[in-house]
Amino acid sequence: MTVWADALKDRTHVNVAAVAKANKMARIPWAVLMKGERYRPNAMSGL
Repeated sequence: MTVWADALKDRTHVNVAAVAKANKMARIPWAVLMKGERYRPNAMSGL
């Protein structure tokens, strides 16, 4: 799991964290489809 997800799980109920993770993962393909671009998994790795 990611640092983000682990921290969220520590702050909230595990079900809330699971829904937040699913929402985050669903936004990735949505943004790729809407922008008409290829998926770039490392695009934000510098943040």
